[in-house]
Amino acid sequence: MSDHPLETSLRAEDEVVDICQNLIRYDTSNYGDGSGPGERAAAEYTAELLEEVGLEAEIFESAPGRASVVARIEGTDPSASALVVHGHLDVVPAQKEDWSVDPFAAELRDGLIWGRGAVDMKDMDAMVLSVVRELQRTGERPKRDLVIAMFADEEAGGAYGARWAVDNRPELFEGAKEAISEVGGFSAEIGGQRTYMLQTAEKGLSWLKLTASGRAGHGSQTNTDNAVTRLARAVSRIGAHEWPIELTDTTRRFLEGVTELTGVEFDQENPEILLKELGTFARFVGATLQNTSNPTVLKAGYKDNVIPGSAEARIDVRTLPGQDELVLEKIKELAGEGIDFAFVHHDVSLETPFEGALVESMVSALEAEDPGARVLPYTLSGGTDNKSLSRLGITGYGFAPLQLPAGLDFAGMFHGVDERVPAESLRFGARVLRRLLTTY
Repeated sequence: MSDHPLETSLRAEDEVVDICQNLIRYDTSNYGDGSGPGERAAAEYTAELLEEVGLEAEIFESAPGRASVVARIEGTDPSASALVVHGHLDVVPAQKEDWSVDPFAAELRDGLIWGRGAVDMKDMDAMVLSVVRELQRTGERPKRDLVIAMFADEEAGGAYGARWAVDNRPELFEGAKEAISEVGGFSAEIGGQRTYMLQTAEKGLSWLKLTASGRAGHGSQTNTDNAVTRLARAVSRIGAHEWPIELTDTTRRFLEGVTELTGVEFDQENPEILLKELGTFARFVGATLQNTSNPTVLKAGYKDNVIPGSAEARIDVRTLPGQDELVLEKIKELAGEGIDFAFVHHDVSLETPFEGALVESMVSALEAEDPGARVLPYTLSGGTDNKSLSRLGITGYGFAPLQLPAGLDFAGMFHGVDERVPAESLRFGARVLRRLLTTY
């Protein structure tokens, strides 16, 4: 926390780095099985930051230690719909021995904050909290109500966080029609032009469990009903399937913008020609040109000479907007007979047009801080808590504004080793967010 938290002259950009470092130092690793430390300590710190400037912050738990925080700032126009500004407090685990720094020390080195969550997404959390604190200190009121939410469990699908809140505490989001959160608003160099990526679509998500049954027996015997063999064939077909390239409205508009900036046309038969113009950002875009189905886990047997009666696999399926059912039907066809399917987790795809008052305000806020910059919509290959909020009819966007140096592999930072974010990028983001939240 800042040494001078109550100074009315303290701006968001003056304390955003401190807040980000403090958040990273809370180990909120989410292993997906309930074995992690949970988010309670980070939630209490978050609530303290909000209450210190006069907001009423509610901490609620969906399970012991699985804590989220919500606060509401009243706007000046009661007829305007509320805006949800949300982040998540959990992070994916980090193996300390793989890192060149302690992943939870939040070391500031060479102008960058290093640590798990520096990019995903305690940087955005810090920007939001610092801006809210500045508004409260100065007494400046937004036009519309702001619902500030920091959720648990996003990294495992949100069952203990955003989804739980939507299902059990929907009144917290009363009057809200739109939301902003992570994985958008950051810059990349395209055709020599700094361009900001505003996320207006997300692929759907299905984590599937495939189970094959067969006849158990001795490993030395002939067995034509082998569950491992049946499952292996199914997994091989699914993993090797080449999904066709299909452009959604969002992706098509993004590619048209890239062509305008680079002069390179998109070739559906050879997409790599254009993708290489995107540098490291191609990692995000490449996976949004088609559906994907990647085998990730295999489980079978318990002894070398025993043929098991069942075998299990997990498949990570990501679907383009509007294609969830078609993709699942194809995967079942590829798997063939004798394979049972179950959802480990399932969530919808999202897509909204690159237009409207909120989009215009986000673009204007970026252009005000970086005149001459371009802004393009794009599709996220992963998912965010906007999926859960969509169950309440709330339209979500990815907008965590960061002006990034051209050489930083930002896409590789998500869930990567030596995750880090430039401190100056956080200060830029705080300025942009402040503009947005005070003008929209």
